[in-house]
Amino acid sequence: MAVLGASGRTGRLVVAAIAADPALSLAAAVVGGASSHLGLDAGALCGVGVLGVPLTAVGPGCFGEAEVVIDFSLPHALASALPHLGARGLVSGTTGSSTPLLEQLEAHSLRAPVLCAANFSLGIELLKDLLARAVVALPSADIEVIEAHHRHKRDAPSGTALALAEVAARARGLDPQRALVHGRRGAVGPRPTDQIGLHALRGGDVTGAHTVWLLADGERIALSHEASDRSTFARGAVRAARWLLDRAPGRYLLADVLAPEPRTTSRGGSGGV
Repeated sequence: MAVLGASGRTGRLVVAAIAADPALSLAAAVVGGASSHLGLDAGALCGVGVLGVPLTAVGPGCFGEAEVVIDFSLPHALASALPHLGARGLVSGTTGSSTPLLEQLEAHSLRAPVLCAANFSLGIELLKDLLARAVVALPSADIEVIEAHHRHKRDAPSGTALALAEVAARARGLDPQRALVHGRRGAVGPRPTDQIGLHALRGGDVTGAHTVWLLADGERIALSHEASDRSTFARGAVRAARWLLDRAPGRYLLADVLAPEPRTTSRGGSGGV
């Protein structure tokens, strides 16, 4: 395994998770060229002891003997690293991707397996399933998504909130691009029934909290998930990376990892990047 963004909060936990698994080895730990951690031992930085793998900058050969790269970096870092991945599989938790980066990921999936997820928590996958069923069962309920994250998060709303809103929109037969409304201000008028609201809170050290409200006349349902430990995401990403080994090129979802058998399309995956 190789880790891109190895000096970040989640990247360090991914390094630790790989080091704790006797069946895995850390082939490379990669950071941006301006990182102050360049040259440091990845294991020592992550608190798991010396691993003999120094942090290196993105560039030719930076991923060494790795078969799969686990990415928890930033969009510009992932974009600069993709040309150096070759035919290696990619598990990415980077959010806030632009259209050009999504196109790069699509191109990489033609030559290698790619699994991108906004959240690698198994609980979030369960929440998506519950949400889809609840939306169908309550066809007249208004839907609002509220998410909260730490003050350092750079994108809003979170990728997970967007994914939950998309699940709700599709379950109701709506176009996610047209249905989503990001916050409200001013004289917005009565709430349309075909609208899904998204609201982002930022502050403190919140690891990640998401609540979807279904608001009907006379009753309300709130479906919530809260992560209390960032290592949950790291363990989920490592599990996905192990599953991705030897998969055919194509795009995959975290749901594929949890299913008894992968749900495939003609190119090997079941969903979009």
